[in-house]
Amino acid sequence: MASADKLDGLQLLAADHRKVEDLFEQFEKASGDGAKERIVRQICTELKVHTMIEEEIYYPAVRGKVEDGDLDEAYVEHDSAKLLVNELEAAEPDESYYDAKVKVLKELIEHHVKEEEKQRDNLFQQTRAADIDLEALGEQLAARKAELMAQAESGGLGPAEPATLKHEEV
Repeated sequence: MASADKLDGLQLLAADHRKVEDLFEQFEKASGDGAKERIVRQICTELKVHTMIEEEIYYPAVRGKVEDGDLDEAYVEHDSAKLLVNELEAAEPDESYYDAKVKVLKELIEHHVKEEEKQRDNLFQQTRAADIDLEALGEQLAARKAELMAQAESGGLGPAEPATLKHEEV
C-alpha cells in the first residue's frame, strides 16, 4: 500500500476529490460573506490545479487505454466547471446568483467524480485495468500539483483556460 506522502496517481486524484467535496460542505454550513468568499476561493484554486494536472498529465497518459468518449466527456465537464470557476473568482459573495453558481459547480463536480471513480466501468477502473505505472503517474501528478499550488499562493495561476469550449468575450 502507498504511504500517505506517496500516493499512486489515482489515489492522489481521489484525495483531491475528497478535499473539494469537503470544501463544498463547508460552504453550505458557512455564514457570512467573508467565510463564503474564502471557501469559494479555495474551491476555485483546488479545482484549477486539479483540472490542470488531469489535463496535462493524467488524461494524456490514459488516452488510447480507456474509452475515448469517457475522456472527451471529462474534458468538456472540466470546461463547464472552469467557466463557473472564472465567474466565481470575478464575483463578490453578495452578488446575484453567487450561491446558485456554487451549487451548480458542486453538482457538476459531483457528476464528474461519479464518472471518474464511482459508477460502473468508471475512468479510474479503466485506468487500473490498463498497463499504466500508477506510482510513476502519482509522482508526476504530485510534482506538478506542488508547483501549481506554489504558483497559486503567489497569485500567479490566472483564470482557468477551457480546453474544448470556445468562450468569447462579448
